[in-house]
Amino acid sequence: MATESNYYVPEQSKLPILMALGLGLAAWGAGTWVQGGSAMVFLAGALVLAFVFYTWFSTVVRENMAGLNSEQLKRSYVWGMSWFIFSEVMFFAVFFGALLYVRMLVLPWLSEGETGKLLWDGFEASWPLYDTPAEAVGGAGATVRGPEETISPWHLPLINTIILLTSSVTVHFAHTALKKENRKNFNLWLAITVILGCVFLFFQVEEYYEAYTELGLTLNSGIYGTTFFMLTGFHGAHVTLGTFMLFVQLVRGLKGHFSHDDCFGFEASSWYWHFVDVVWVGLFIFVYVLGS
Repeated sequence: MATESNYYVPEQSKLPILMALGLGLAAWGAGTWVQGGSAMVFLAGALVLAFVFYTWFSTVVRENMAGLNSEQLKRSYVWGMSWFIFSEVMFFAVFFGALLYVRMLVLPWLSEGETGKLLWDGFEASWPLYDTPAEAVGGAGATVRGPEETISPWHLPLINTIILLTSSVTVHFAHTALKKENRKNFNLWLAITVILGCVFLFFQVEEYYEAYTELGLTLNSGIYGTTFFMLTGFHGAHVTLGTFMLFVQLVRGLKGHFSHDDCFGFEASSWYWHFVDVVWVGLFIFVYVLGS
């Protein structure tokens, strides 16, 4: 049993190296996949990541159930998760910054004054940027194709907003039930949250299918297409990870893990889920409502 003065030091592990390998393969595979290559490298990276997550989660759970986690170690978990979420905030801040940079600075530069005439004479600023003739920049041949239409914020994006906001409420209900040692309600509300996460991802796939097949909105749709899929795609990846984390906590809950004073695994997952929901609200406002 670990005590305050007995800081548990885990054995050496190759999991961080495997995690880096999986992330590298997934990133490289995703890059080649969207450019028309095979998806096999991405899938290989995803399998490595799945193995690492499963092994790492299992190890940490076993250590906690064996009483090896002292209060000092638990505080380090809290700080670790806090810094991780902070890094994710900065991650999305860069992407939102890129969107605002294009809309608030680049477009006026290209359409106003002597700089605009020099760089792109005759350019008219608008957002989103639709089809733009190459001749406008002195080029010839193919055109820079923008989307034919943008996604209406009041259909699937609104539905997904309601789903994610509802899931924040249900995960809070699960937390409240756990604090009251009501395991039945904890498992029920957590299961509902996981289902809502899966439904969100289903509707996002539907949205992407509609964008590609009906609206001409693709990764090749100019700056609007790249910023749109960059922001919404990375957010979808985070929802996938958050849903997986909550599913792991649900399995633990069904096995009788957690108590009102020992439930950091669930709490960390719920913090992450609330963060994902807040990011989506920003996406809904700046990408869908103000960007359409």
